[in-house]
Amino acid sequence: MIKVWGRRNSLNVQKVMWLVGELGLAHEHIPAGGPFGRTQTDEYAALNPNRLVPVIEDGGLAVWESGAIVRYLAARYGGEAWWPAEPAQRSWSDRWMDWCLAHWQPAFSTGVFWGFYRTPEPQRDEPAIRRAVAQCAELLELVEQALGAQAYLSGDALSLADIAIGASLYRYFTLEIDRPRLPRIEAWYERLAARAAYREHVMIAYDDLKGRLAF
Repeated sequence: MIKVWGRRNSLNVQKVMWLVGELGLAHEHIPAGGPFGRTQTDEYAALNPNRLVPVIEDGGLAVWESGAIVRYLAARYGGEAWWPAEPAQRSWSDRWMDWCLAHWQPAFSTGVFWGFYRTPEPQRDEPAIRRAVAQCAELLELVEQALGAQAYLSGDALSLADIAIGASLYRYFTLEIDRPRLPRIEAWYERLAARAAYREHVMIAYDDLKGRLAF
């Protein structure tokens, strides 16, 4: 049985858990990180020297970094549907996963979610937040165009590309920020939200992450 270490409200853990759910893998979830601790123990450092979440254990193998984890799970357990044998087809997921890491996550996760939501209001850098929100809108225009007439980023079936970017859509659409109308992305998000694994592992309240002043 696969063990998944991490806190359920971590975006990177959610990517892993979403795929675990899609694949129907038997697993044990071990809360770690944040209020759960455990990441500073020697036991955890033996699994991930970075002491971050998520980490999975599969037999005697420990895999860390969410992108590496979902690629591993797709390659080992997903079959052709999740890990196409044809490199050209598989490259679509790789492109969007790298794009997410290099462009989308810095703009949204760091610039908006951390800058706006996880920072107490008196300490926020409002001009920086507005720039990050605008950058997110520009980046999502690329996704809007890529969806075209297809249901998912790599074509007509869910792929790792959708998991990489789609995991943050719940937060994007529920934060009190300005958002442009993006009909294809909105329809894509509705398709994701209709999936049981997405609802269970991604659509999770994040109120406890809100930045509050310490008194």
